[in-house]
Amino acid sequence: MLDTHTRVPVAEYDACPVTGIVRRIGERWTLVVLSLLSRRRYRFNELHRAIEGISQRMLTRTLRTLEADGLVERTVYPTVPPSVEYALSPKGAALMESLAGLIDWAVTHSDA
Repeated sequence: MLDTHTRVPVAEYDACPVTGIVRRIGERWTLVVLSLLSRRRYRFNELHRAIEGISQRMLTRTLRTLEADGLVERTVYPTVPPSVEYALSPKGAALMESLAGLIDWAVTHSDA
């Protein structure tokens, strides 16, 4: 388990891959977006309507960040106007599988 008496230099903590993913999924809208995309593909406006309280700007920013991280795939269809769909990438699907235990734990202990 974790040694609680070990001091970790800030540079090492910031460079740790676990720190990066915890920061990413800890952002306000990330888990909501990933959770929805784990069910099916969505177009932008469908996602926007499905997530109460998120602005278009914040949804755009969240999707771009998740795409840059390789967790979400963006597909543009050559229609007029262009149609865009978002889906989990294989990397994003693997992350959601890994988070399943944490999600189950949170639901089980939500009353505590």
